Amino acid sequence: MKPAVYFIGAGPGDPDLLTLQAYKILTQADVILYADSLVPKQILRDVKPTAELIATGNKTLETIIPCMIDRVRNNLTVVRLQSGDLCLYSAIHEQMKQLRKANIPFELIPGISAYQAAAAKIATELTVPQLVQTIILTRVSGKASPMPSGEELADLASHKASLCLYLAARHAEKSQQELLKHYPSDTPVAICYRVGWDDEKIIIVPLTEMARTTQEYNLIRTTLYIISPALKDFDTDNLRSQLYHPQHSHLFRP
Repeated sequence: MKPAVYFIGAGPGDPDLLTLQAYKILTQADVILYADSLVPKQILRDVKPTAELIATGNKTLETIIPCMIDRVRNNLTVVRLQSGDLCLYSAIHEQMKQLRKANIPFELIPGISAYQAAAAKIATELTVPQLVQTIILTRVSGKASPMPSGEELADLASHKASLCLYLAARHAEKSQQELLKHYPSDTPVAICYRVGWDDEKIIIVPLTEMARTTQEYNLIRTTLYIISPALKDFDTDNLRSQLYHPQHSHLFRP
């Protein structure tokens, strides 16, 4: 590998969900900066014994960026290990901007997002023909990251799509109120805590029980909510996809 910064999506927590490319780079890297509060140590089980491991949970960008620049300029390969997938709430935009300014090469290696791993764990498809065909990935508004106009939770809930809600455990009661403005009260919610970690917990409850259950299990972080009509029991025969239906013809099956 050439000296560069490799941004890697570590996935939700299970090392077996790393992509082959991510695993290859991770096991060959000289330096690994990882978000220790979000990435379990088991992800690092096969790194080189000589690899420099730098936890970044207590660091700021002003510390992280010079560290990466210094290591690359010293002819080392650097991994910036992020939780989940890089395209979701990974805060890499500002990191890439600083690396470009310093003429430091970098590459992005995508990962599995928690919503994908959670859907697999509960054996569900979030897009069911004639029931729901849209997935919304969003979060709630917070002090550090207010939501843009038009993206408030109640606005997005009006679509009644499969909605995957990140970073909301501390705001479960308010989120439930906003969701109930549009979703039926019996809409199932999968409360997914630390998906892929050893202490993973997934509980499916009606929307009206979302906040109470969150508080009962004291879930304050690393929790994803999936709100979707696709989690209900329904007649699959009536909602069958036409893709493999014997009466449906296409280019490869006249």
